[in-house]
Amino acid sequence: MRTHFLPYWLLSLAVLAIGAVQVCPGSECGLTTLDHWGLSLVNDLRSGPLDRAMAAVTWLGSLFVLAPLAGLAAWWRLRRGHRLEAAFMPLALIGSALLAHLVKLWVARPRPALYPFTTAMPADWSYPSAHTMQVMAAAVALFLILLRHRTSRRPLTVGVLLAALVICVALSRIYLQVHFPSDVLAGGLAAAFWVFGLYALLFGRAVKSGGDDKTVKKAQDNP
Repeated sequence: MRTHFLPYWLLSLAVLAIGAVQVCPGSECGLTTLDHWGLSLVNDLRSGPLDRAMAAVTWLGSLFVLAPLAGLAAWWRLRRGHRLEAAFMPLALIGSALLAHLVKLWVARPRPALYPFTTAMPADWSYPSAHTMQVMAAAVALFLILLRHRTSRRPLTVGVLLAALVICVALSRIYLQVHFPSDVLAGGLAAAFWVFGLYALLFGRAVKSGGDDKTVKKAQDNP
């Protein structure tokens, strides 16, 4: 039984658990130094154009945007015969979203109330940031797929662009005053570890043998 994915998933859970203990010790959630500093900093930067820009950018971390894109990515890989890769992107996204909302229910951290928020306040709990977890999961999954086939001649450029996307979405959640910085930081790290673990689970044998999905199928048909 392959268990090399477990360390990554345990790290994902550990990040969320440690973060939860820090932001909500006992049964009462508080404001950490990082949270106070981060929310104060972005509040000082507020302006009309930036408000509108951040309100638009933040949608890039929503399932309304990412779910159709993950579906297109799955269709793209399935057409080329890569069934595991076709499942990888949706599983990475759905898994991160489920993990985020389960932890929200467990921690039950209220949304920020230090400064006026600049958008409609979400109805669910604050910790961790689901938008950050979702966009991180999608970005890491896409980058890992590109690396598998070296479909991009400039993986560093693609990686930088994806990292910029994640950072912009994460910052937008803080700027809009709907998330604490600790929500974003813990969510991003946890999502990355979740996707690495999923990748190890799905592609571990292929990576070890240097093959692709067909290599995995052949190994499964001929144990």
